[in-house]
Amino acid sequence: MPKVSSLIVPYTSYLRVYEPLAAFPEAERRHWARYAEQAERLSYQDELRRSLAGLLSTPPVVVPVRESEDAFVAEVDGAVCVCPWRTRLRSWQALEELDGRLAPSVLDTVVPPVVRRQSEADYERWLARHPDARPWIRSATWHVPLNWFVLVSDAERRYEPRTESVPPMLRYRTPMVEARRRVARGLRTLKETLDEGPLLDGLFDVGRWLEEFHPRSLVELDYGGLVHALPGAALDADHSAADVAEGMEALRVGDGEGAGEAYARLVERWRAVRERQSAN
Repeated sequence: MPKVSSLIVPYTSYLRVYEPLAAFPEAERRHWARYAEQAERLSYQDELRRSLAGLLSTPPVVVPVRESEDAFVAEVDGAVCVCPWRTRLRSWQALEELDGRLAPSVLDTVVPPVVRRQSEADYERWLARHPDARPWIRSATWHVPLNWFVLVSDAERRYEPRTESVPPMLRYRTPMVEARRRVARGLRTLKETLDEGPLLDGLFDVGRWLEEFHPRSLVELDYGGLVHALPGAALDADHSAADVAEGMEALRVGDGEGAGEAYARLVERWRAVRERQSAN
């Protein structure tokens, strides 16, 4: 196993789906059952460090040669559920998104055109053999997309402050059936009260993604590395899921002022996080 640095990467949040073993083909099910019995597993920080290390090589390795055999593991009502990393697939998808996020000169410096062309050709060939492939993990940098908070409730929030030996953690976990129900209710509210926009489009996209998984799955919204970029007091006071729920309910009953107040709290909170992006 490659040596992993202790460097903390502070800017990525995650939306994950943990599926029960029964959702996987038999051979893969056996692999994940054995994997879940291991005493020691890697973290999201380990995966991110490996990806960043690849970018520093010459030429940069933007997509792993082989797919990861690692996963996150959770227990749901006594049943083992796994969230495969699928790092190779997610790296291809992230590379596609870079084209619209970085200036051409910056993109060519970070990932030379010849490397991009080769990766794109590899992805097209792979996708032709795996047309139904989808990731179990979505990620965002320097923020948590507001549409993700629609999937969870404040009662499902779990915050653990930093200790001498344990890093801080802020996450939400909810059953798939609850996440889908909230998406449907949120879409109905937004369609009735707002014109088309990024919140509606994002929620529709997330809802369509959730439909691809087993109904007894677990959905997790994890602040991930963002907990290392924010002071403990800010994390402790962060109840963004409650603010989103309040804003959605205000929209539903026609309370524009209440919806505006909830949205203002969210904008102010996440502006402080976004400012750290420009400072790096």
